[in-house]
Amino acid sequence: MTLDGFSGRPLGIVWPSDVSWRGERATAVKVGRRITGEVTDIDLDKGRARLSMTATEDPELWAFLRSRHRGEILSGTVAAIERFGVFVSLDDGPAHPVLPGVGFITVPELSWHHVDSVSDVVQVGQHVTCEFLQFDDWNGEARLSLRALRPDPFAAFAEGTRVGRILPVQVTRLVPFGAFVRVADGIEGLVHVRELARTPVETPEEVVRVGDDVTVVITGIDVQRRRLTLSLRQTSPDLP
Repeated sequence: MTLDGFSGRPLGIVWPSDVSWRGERATAVKVGRRITGEVTDIDLDKGRARLSMTATEDPELWAFLRSRHRGEILSGTVAAIERFGVFVSLDDGPAHPVLPGVGFITVPELSWHHVDSVSDVVQVGQHVTCEFLQFDDWNGEARLSLRALRPDPFAAFAEGTRVGRILPVQVTRLVPFGAFVRVADGIEGLVHVRELARTPVETPEEVVRVGDDVTVVITGIDVQRRRLTLSLRQTSPDLP
């Protein structure tokens, strides 16, 4: 795309998702046609600007989203539930031209606990209060967090424990690289496959099963990443 005033070479690009939410994207633009778009990003290395035609298509929506700031509290009603997250129709925001709601909560932002099913956390029609995280200008939506307004159980746990502490736990999930165990309500830790037994094993199933009660020792606490690493072999002299 050649920008007005810069006819030397193409400096602008409009990605398919930025063309239009209404009608066929393939017919919305043609070679030689003049368009209007809002600059949403500038790539200095490639010397080009990303433009959004959808931003000028829905100026009220863009103005609303652009004026939000991280940490702002927004409320709304759960409009639709998908396997990848939840759409929220905001109380004080405009409607989205194609999506069920302007607000969106990804699965990890629903709860501090592991979420097997989104419907276990929220239901369509439920009123929720969330924290604004960012303006997603690819989809024209407000990324929200439900869990941000609730106490983080990992932070409280990490503050009251230490590396070297021995804990009774229950195995909750097995993955190729190890076993996840429930340390406390809402807190899981990983026992890497190399920490399951004193002698090398190829799969966690050789040592434990889901539902097993075992004893582990804390070998690492990463508060920033909310990660807890554990060892079974260091607490079980009877293991092979």
